[in-house]
Amino acid sequence: MPDWTWEYEGYDPREERLREALCTLGNGYFATRGAAPETNAGAAHYPGTYAAGLYNRLPTVLAGRLLEHEDVVNLPNWLPLRFRMHPDEGPDGHWFHPDRDGEGLLLYRQALDLRRGILTRWIRFRDEHGRHLGVEQSRIVHMGDPHLAALRTTFTAEDWTGTVEVESAIDGMVGNTGVSRYRDLASHHLTRMGTGIAGPAEPGVVWLRCRTTASDVRVVVAARTRADPDGAPENVRNRQSDFRIAQRLTLPAEPGRAASVEKVVALYTSRDAAISGPMESALTAVRSAPDFATLLDSHLVAWERLWRQAELEVPGESGHILRLHAFHLLQTLSPPHTAELDVGVPARGLHGEAYRGHVFWDELFVLPYLNLHFPELSKALLTYRYRRLPAAVRAARESGREGACYPWQSGSDGREETPEVHLNPRSGRWLPDNSRLQHHAGSAVAYNVWRYAQATGDTEFAHTRGAEILLQVARFWSSMAEYDGTLGRYRIRRVLGPDEYHDGYPDASEPGLDDNAYTNVTAAWVLARALDLARMLPASRRLELFERIELRGGDLDRWDEVSRRLHVPFHEGVVSQFAGYGELAELDWDGYRERYGDIRRLDRILEAEDDTVNRYRASKQADVLMLGYLFAPHELRAIFDRLGYELTDEGWRRTVDHYLARTSHGSTLSGVVHAWVLARARHAEAWTHLREALASDVSDLQGGTTAEGIHLGAMAGTLDLVQRGLTGLETRADALLLDPAPLPELSEFGLRVRYRGVEVRIRMKPGQVWIGVPPWEENGVRVVLPPDVRVEIAPGEERLLPLAT
Repeated sequence: MPDWTWEYEGYDPREERLREALCTLGNGYFATRGAAPETNAGAAHYPGTYAAGLYNRLPTVLAGRLLEHEDVVNLPNWLPLRFRMHPDEGPDGHWFHPDRDGEGLLLYRQALDLRRGILTRWIRFRDEHGRHLGVEQSRIVHMGDPHLAALRTTFTAEDWTGTVEVESAIDGMVGNTGVSRYRDLASHHLTRMGTGIAGPAEPGVVWLRCRTTASDVRVVVAARTRADPDGAPENVRNRQSDFRIAQRLTLPAEPGRAASVEKVVALYTSRDAAISGPMESALTAVRSAPDFATLLDSHLVAWERLWRQAELEVPGESGHILRLHAFHLLQTLSPPHTAELDVGVPARGLHGEAYRGHVFWDELFVLPYLNLHFPELSKALLTYRYRRLPAAVRAARESGREGACYPWQSGSDGREETPEVHLNPRSGRWLPDNSRLQHHAGSAVAYNVWRYAQATGDTEFAHTRGAEILLQVARFWSSMAEYDGTLGRYRIRRVLGPDEYHDGYPDASEPGLDDNAYTNVTAAWVLARALDLARMLPASRRLELFERIELRGGDLDRWDEVSRRLHVPFHEGVVSQFAGYGELAELDWDGYRERYGDIRRLDRILEAEDDTVNRYRASKQADVLMLGYLFAPHELRAIFDRLGYELTDEGWRRTVDHYLARTSHGSTLSGVVHAWVLARARHAEAWTHLREALASDVSDLQGGTTAEGIHLGAMAGTLDLVQRGLTGLETRADALLLDPAPLPELSEFGLRVRYRGVEVRIRMKPGQVWIGVPPWEENGVRVVLPPDVRVEIAPGEERLLPLAT
């Protein structure tokens, strides 16, 4: 494929859902999967459209229990556009469908233009009567105007004369049925459906309106369908019901003459700002929208601006996949539009319904990349967390704790959205879901606050909303810590770590684990940073904040004590994942691989055998090793030193080896973290894990999960692995630190970052690094390289620096 194109040749219904996810188009406000417009939801296809942050809650009675679940809502489908041939001689053709007309498909190709945000499809087919028709179809979801999308279809008859009949529709008969595991849950989120035509003078403009059942969000989709001036439509006919409105028109067809039809749609909701109502706004938008070519021009300008800020030049296949990852990141979290919304980081993008569109800790892998390209977007995503701080405070209070307990899964209002049960598709059993005990989600929020402030120097945010978040999370960890006189240390009990496989001790009646190392170490870090920030705050601000959150005088003293005396368990000379981990049995890894092949989801395999992974030293993904992802070696040593433990290089190496041999990589994040941890010393292994991280979505290594939505954290994590991991880039108050650790397979690459408002260009080459600041910048930048290189690079200056060997 060309460097900026993602292509699929041929039609394969078994691969369509995966292709639809990877060919999704979006603009940060809404996104539409790359489904063929003539298809409906079914086994092979799933045309979904999702607006950022638009959720609805439904009840379901399951096994005699009333469960509530909040989902991102699959909105009315604006894509439908089908066609059939009406020749002057011979019988009429039927409505084209790739599943039905597969034998006659002479050409079927799709190309996603990553640079320009265009999905194009080429079809050439022969019907059962031997007549040939060529079709070229392009679509955009407009990156300039967040409410608009457009579809242009061009037909060329090859060996017949007559007309092509086109039916363009808006379909409200949709539900959240895209994930088979949720099939037993209620799925119809839309009600009060209605359709209509704009008016007699506007026969080409139609609309569909509806509401969500519980959140009561009004949604309007309006569409304008018309032919090119050279092929004026004949006999426009409307077909209307409460749930679907369609228009049929005919286009002239003759050999060598192309006839086109354009469909422009507008999506508005009652959540939008600066509108009098979604109906009027949607109709005004489609009435005033220009033709497809003009829309495309402004769309391309918007994409060009984004790519200029997100520049990353990596050669070869790795660079090709990284561009795809950046493309989907920018479509889900787009600076021009997402920054204006009250939304978080959806773990599966706006590309499907997996995880019900919820916000997890994936921002931990996303914001470090955004901080250095689109800091205003990072700030908006952190503000999503700040607005839900009162909900986190209530959650902590309801559990008998102080401070703020952020949920593992968040949605509209910040309450805990983690389901109470989950389905094991291998055994068919519904099982308790204890992942809500992953309280380390709060540490991820606090970590992002601190790193954002370091990268941007945004003291206004750090001293106001950021400070309140950080102090309240620290307060929660202080209240969770219980003193153990036998150990002479504080302990945090009944939590889950990032591993997720282990949710309790073997045969225990209650879920949860004690002293998860990742949880305790990050809690100690949060407490220490909260103390630092409290001391840095201006006196007036500190007094105001302490009074408002009712922070007591002795609280900081306790934070200091707990941050130095939290318990971190060890076994066999390595950091234990949790207290008691060393007493678990070893798993027969070779035996399970021989029996099952792919054992990424080892938890499901064991449960189906009436066993449990809680009995074994086996992890789904990086847990202890996440510490090596979050903290540079010198930082991690300093945290352990503060806690009174010695973490030598040899001790960390043994810890890495121990968990590498006992991890099934059942999460797409696992490859990112392991590549990061291994990059500095073990190049071959790091490259293996990076290749898996790059392939995880494009090859659907998790076996069907990407079709339900891309893994946004893993995509952003691969970008950040190149940006920070391979350059050793760290942001500090006075300098940009670089300590490169390039892999032989990725020894030459370039990127552009923004450090405290200054654009910095970096080019890596074997043994050297090129750094420049454009002449239009007002300030320069100080760069530090080990062991003792310190340079000031002024605006318009470029420096080529040798790397230490």
